Amino acid sequence: MTTLEYVKMILEKVSFDTKLFEKELTKAIQSLETDEQVNLLHWCEAQFCNEILEIVFQCFSSQKQLVA
Repeated sequence: MTTLEYVKMILEKVSFDTKLFEKELTKAIQSLETDEQVNLLHWCEAQFCNEILEIVFQCFSSQKQLVA
């Protein structure tokens, strides 16, 4: 299992709690390479909606290292 696959599994499991989701997503973004971050962003866009998707965009926009 790759780190990216592991992150996706964790995010799916914690998506019931927005604060925990935000914490885990922030950690994931910081630990992944740029190409993996882009992959994660696209996966999140397809996987989640509404309040969770807003958190996704906030977390990614606060990380300066990702240029999508």
